[in-house]
Amino acid sequence: MLWIEAVRQLSSNLEEPFALEFVWRNLHELTKLQWLNLQKEIISETEWVELKAIARRLENDEPPQYIVGWAEFCDLKLIVDKRVLIPRPETEELVQMILTDNDGSSRAVLDIGTGSGAIALALAQEREQWQITAVDISEGALEVARENASKHNLVLRFINSNVFENVQEKYDIIVSNPPYIAFDETYEMDQSVIRFEPERALFAEHQGLAIYEKIAERAQNYLKPEGKIYLEIGYKQGEKVKALFEENFLEKAVSIHQDIFGKDRMVSVQ
Repeated sequence: MLWIEAVRQLSSNLEEPFALEFVWRNLHELTKLQWLNLQKEIISETEWVELKAIARRLENDEPPQYIVGWAEFCDLKLIVDKRVLIPRPETEELVQMILTDNDGSSRAVLDIGTGSGAIALALAQEREQWQITAVDISEGALEVARENASKHNLVLRFINSNVFENVQEKYDIIVSNPPYIAFDETYEMDQSVIRFEPERALFAEHQGLAIYEKIAERAQNYLKPEGKIYLEIGYKQGEKVKALFEENFLEKAVSIHQDIFGKDRMVSVQ
């Protein structure tokens, strides 16, 4: 059997038809041209067994990023596994908003719930003068984030902390993409997310608002007078999160921002 026939056969049951190509190319470090040339060749028995095994994992809703061990975020190739969420494209919009709002002059930045380190590392890559601290409640997530920082030669400070619990300093910028899904909203989620990504990084009490409540109530103690806060939110949470921060930051403007699809996706306090 030719490779092209094998791929066509095994991809027919997959939700993402190019997932099989993505995984094979990355596991075997093939360029697009090498992959295309491979399609004309006869697939060996060993290759067929391996390809079927990958297809089964994909059919079982395992995210391709976990199979290959990395995900792309803001031009960074980040290590990801079941200890951390897979970074989403909408979070890149949060990073871009922070970079647009703030120039390269020295700033102290706190990233709450850093996970793989995606936000903190993307900011560090673009702003060499910023001193960035990344915190997470999960030591496993921090291990991944440290690996990613080392891989990209970026210097950050990492702290194992439940929101502000082990934080002492004051910051010019506080950013967070916290767990914000309500426990009764799993009907909106893909099976791959529910079954493979860490529950602790997805769900929060109080209809998904618990971490925003903690940040809103305590951030005054960790934010410099002219400091700013940037948050990613669930698309239905805009008004509730805005009200939380308006209640605690009477002197600042709290704004809801939409993503490229026109959905409420970010809140800023400045």
